[in-house]
Amino acid sequence: MRNIMLRLFVCALLLSAPLGAFAQFHTLKIPQTSNQVTETQQLAVTDITISYGSPSVNGRDVWNNPNIIPQKGEPIAWRAGANMNTTISFSTDVLIEGQPLKAGTYGFHIVPDGNNFELLFAHNHNQWGSYYLDRENDISLAVNVTGETCEFSEKLDYEFLDWTPNSVTIGLEWADKRIPFNVSVDLETTVVESFRSELRGINTYHWQAWNDAARWCLEHNTNLEEALQWANRSINGGFNGFAADKNLTNMSTKALLLEQLGRSDEVSAVLDEASGMVDNAMEANSTSMLMLRLNQPKKALDFVGSKIKEYPEAWFLKINKGISHYFLNDSKRAVKELESVLPETPEQFQPRVQEIIGEVQSGTYRLPF
Repeated sequence: MRNIMLRLFVCALLLSAPLGAFAQFHTLKIPQTSNQVTETQQLAVTDITISYGSPSVNGRDVWNNPNIIPQKGEPIAWRAGANMNTTISFSTDVLIEGQPLKAGTYGFHIVPDGNNFELLFAHNHNQWGSYYLDRENDISLAVNVTGETCEFSEKLDYEFLDWTPNSVTIGLEWADKRIPFNVSVDLETTVVESFRSELRGINTYHWQAWNDAARWCLEHNTNLEEALQWANRSINGGFNGFAADKNLTNMSTKALLLEQLGRSDEVSAVLDEASGMVDNAMEANSTSMLMLRLNQPKKALDFVGSKIKEYPEAWFLKINKGISHYFLNDSKRAVKELESVLPETPEQFQPRVQEIIGEVQSGTYRLPF
């Protein structure tokens, strides 16, 4: 009898419980006062993703109200947003204010002290707010920065500012204050490591990927020996020559890499092979300019002379002929050739040809890059 009464009592409690008690276990999207924001930006090859709840100022003095933003870590750090702790992810190793931080996802917390802010990056990143942040054991990196004023922002947000090829400033902005911190990467290391990884995937089947990776290294004068291997892979393909595609683009990359590596004795053979692949006047133009860039003006002169016979209407090849004479230290002949082609040069290009003539006469002409 006692067990029956107990079951009835429990049943009565359940029946009288508010419906909301059973409504919390569902997947409906319910509007939130502080909307969730996830933003990704790419720094070089590094993806930076910030996920945060974005509260509104709503007429409050947010930076001076300890019930909104705890001060000096008392009683806790600030979650740098609303609801769950803010998270920030880096797909490669980075430097935060010059301090190293490994690739990964981190809870982002802030300890304000007046206009000074301690930024905490916690490897324990799945927390509600900062209530259970363990300052002793959870923090991978702590750095200090100074706040600054900014244009008023009703909603808390994160801005990416002051971009350079290898760094960006991330600023938490809310009301009239910004908390900025610098993120930078070792550009060459991260890019080359990314290339190595990506070239093992679907990109391994595309000659363009191998060539572009090699070209990036060439332009940044880094990892040149491996870049030459990548250029050869673009040309010759993979296993049993799979996906090989020898063309003027990757042959040009190979020739430039050989020159940069000081292997000039190998360049001429590559240029000879490339010149045999030319199919039109524009390709003849780029090939002759490549020869000039590689300090082979005699080869360029001979090549462009034969192509002018093949493409007599290609006025730009005649300009290259004059420039070839200039780099063979025959400025007088160069000027003569350039002046002779001026009448057949399209009107919109004539001012530049006249400038080139002047530069040749003064000995200041430089190849465009």
